[in-house]
Amino acid sequence: MQHFDQIIARLPYSKPFLFVDKLHSVDENGVEGSYTFPEDSTFYKGHFADRPVTPGVILTEVMAQIGVVCLGIFLVTDALSNEVEIALTSTQIDFFRPVFPTETVTVRSTKDYFRFHKLKCKVEMLNSNGELVCRGTIAGMMKPKSYA
Repeated sequence: MQHFDQIIARLPYSKPFLFVDKLHSVDENGVEGSYTFPEDSTFYKGHFADRPVTPGVILTEVMAQIGVVCLGIFLVTDALSNEVEIALTSTQIDFFRPVFPTETVTVRSTKDYFRFHKLKCKVEMLNSNGELVCRGTIAGMMKPKSYA
């Protein structure tokens, strides 16, 4: 079993586009992790001038990084393969509540299926009060990077 920080280290993202602070659990059926939105994130500067709100596309990206990419890395990598090829293939997300600067969200993901390198998950995001922010499905292609 991989250690949580090893999974995060294998993510193909860096600040300011890394949206995973912590993984709480991961196994072959799902993952849970969290992220806190920094108040100085650039996307807040023009997204509602008097009351900044996290854009839905960023919320979707947080769910994709935690709920699909972290789980995919867990499922397809081992001690011999450090890199993963990733491609997002589909999203369907419904939004219920806004997320504001400095809020911490928790993403829970349950594997729907993983076959022929395609990982499809049911994902949900909760705010720190345990209220549903958004939920839906996200799918992507995940496979160990091959070197020719």
